[in-house]
Amino acid sequence: MIQTQECATNFRNGTSGSTLEEELAGPIPRATQPVIRQKRISSMDTLRGFALLGILLNNIFSFVGPVEPHPFPTAFLKPAFIGPHAHLNLVLSYLNWIFVTGKMRGIFTLLFGAGVVLLTRRSEERGAYKTVADIFLRRNMWLVVFGALHAYFIWEGDVLFWYGLTALLFLYPCRHLKPRTLLVAGMSISLVLSTYSLLNYYHGIDDILLSRQAAAALDAQKEHKQLTDAQKSELHAWTDRFAPEKIDKKATESAIQEHNQGYVADLKRKEPYIVRIESIVYYRLAYSDILGMMLIGMALVKNGFLAAELSYATYIWTALTGFLVSVPLTFLGLLRVWQSGSARGAYSLWIDLPFNLTRIGGALAMTSMLLLVIKSGVLRVPMKLLAAVGQMALTNYLLTSVILQFAFLWSPWKLYGQLEYYQVYYVVLAVWIINLTFSSIWLRYFNFGPMEWVWRSLTYWKRQPMFSHTV
Repeated sequence: MIQTQECATNFRNGTSGSTLEEELAGPIPRATQPVIRQKRISSMDTLRGFALLGILLNNIFSFVGPVEPHPFPTAFLKPAFIGPHAHLNLVLSYLNWIFVTGKMRGIFTLLFGAGVVLLTRRSEERGAYKTVADIFLRRNMWLVVFGALHAYFIWEGDVLFWYGLTALLFLYPCRHLKPRTLLVAGMSISLVLSTYSLLNYYHGIDDILLSRQAAAALDAQKEHKQLTDAQKSELHAWTDRFAPEKIDKKATESAIQEHNQGYVADLKRKEPYIVRIESIVYYRLAYSDILGMMLIGMALVKNGFLAAELSYATYIWTALTGFLVSVPLTFLGLLRVWQSGSARGAYSLWIDLPFNLTRIGGALAMTSMLLLVIKSGVLRVPMKLLAAVGQMALTNYLLTSVILQFAFLWSPWKLYGQLEYYQVYYVVLAVWIINLTFSSIWLRYFNFGPMEWVWRSLTYWKRQPMFSHTV
């Protein structure tokens, strides 16, 4: 049974019955004994499991072929948006971008920020002031290590490295800030700094300026005025940037062949890419993207939102407002990109520019919807299954990477680049079944997932009790 109201109240009162206390629990002193596993079925675990499964709907395209993070990808051997499955693929793409892209990762990032508050507050309220900084430091240093190993040896799309690094650089001094301060700071970073970084990184600012300059040149042309050399250059650049995307079959086939050279060759191929992702991309783009959402998550756990502690009306209005912001803006952006033939310039104007607004709105809307379900007590079995996935989030995240890399690159099947667009979703469904089944069965016998056990033991520098009968 999911006792979110009672658990949230206990947490805010500092009592030991809270299911929310156990974010990365595990003892050094007796005061920080881990909460019994059976009491961990909380809103936080359920939300985390939901977000983790949802993230795969985006991440899957990094595994299946040389597909750009684009709503209408062209880098499939069989074109996705012409032919007998064009309408199905188009619907799937729209649904994915409206309800999943950015939103699921946004929820997951919110929860990571919330976990910082839970971890440090729990220790401080029980008197472990001298150890909380060490615990926090080790926790995130090991996450950085896990992320680097995951990126290099398994999948270059890793996000653990970024999460751990962001926590180490920014979050610890923020843990005592008031919810309002955290919320304002997080929203400001996401809507202003992160949007600027996103536009700047993908040349979106240049696209916006170029669009205005080209519009002025076209107006002059309509009035039969002589264009200057600068205006002619602007029109030429605008034509290139806003031209429909072309399918380059040779480039696609070359990329597929390059990825199918074997495991060792793949390590050499992606090494410079990983170095760039974990340095330049983090500095120019990722830190603001992650930090803003983490601060919002810290605010939402402090004010009781993520504990399903607030009124039904609060979650209903949050869901309605979030969907009213995110759905129409995302749909309009997708429509404009589709009409442009997937031009990169149109993508900057209609997808990148409102991205953080739609992401926050969509993430909070879906979080509110799930919290309403949890708060009402209905659908307990599905919620319990999601909570099991969330409790083993690190294990499931890494396991998913291994499964997909094996299926698409390392196995004799070598499915990389071979599937049609709609077939990708069959793979997602299969992995979801594995995650849900494996997590539920594992937690019948063990306190933690295998990687969670390793992480906790390294964080607290003491082996944690693994078997459930020892607790």
